[in-house]
Amino acid sequence: KTKVKRKKWRKLHLGLDLTTSEIICAELTLDSVGDTTALPRLLDQIGAPVFHFLADGAYDGTPTNTLLRARFGQTVEIIIPPPKNTALSPQSSHDPTLRDQRIVKIRTRGRMTWQADSGYNQRSRIEAQMSRWKTVIGQKLKNRRFENQQTEAKTGVAILNRMTELGRPVFEQIP
Repeated sequence: KTKVKRKKWRKLHLGLDLTTSEIICAELTLDSVGDTTALPRLLDQIGAPVFHFLADGAYDGTPTNTLLRARFGQTVEIIIPPPKNTALSPQSSHDPTLRDQRIVKIRTRGRMTWQADSGYNQRSRIEAQMSRWKTVIGQKLKNRRFENQQTEAKTGVAILNRMTELGRPVFEQIP
């Protein structure tokens, strides 16, 4: 019998400037590296102030909030949805955290309403960028060595940023 080798996955973490649609940070990691573990290296690549931070629920938690506030100050707006099965903190009745307030709002008004009200629906723009990546760059990495794959990812980022720089379509309604 031959032992079947398990394919090794790679994770591409991207950070997008919502104003310019430029990819401002990117990190290719092994599948064993979690999103919150990759976050400090992503933030190290950002040379400008950050006013809004949108991320999926994998980033939910005190370590992410603490890191973002330490890097960008207390005024950074952190928009991360809590998991669907999350519980309120013990002090929520007398001193609710921002996360507690989000949980209550989602429970009372619904997740979709919270997404629209908070601006979380802007995160769909990073999903669109990932779709562009898969269309233009491809769904698979060509190189075998991890270090070369990281270089390949950086090259892909440069290509997509150059394409964005060249211009995006402008849509206008015709009366």
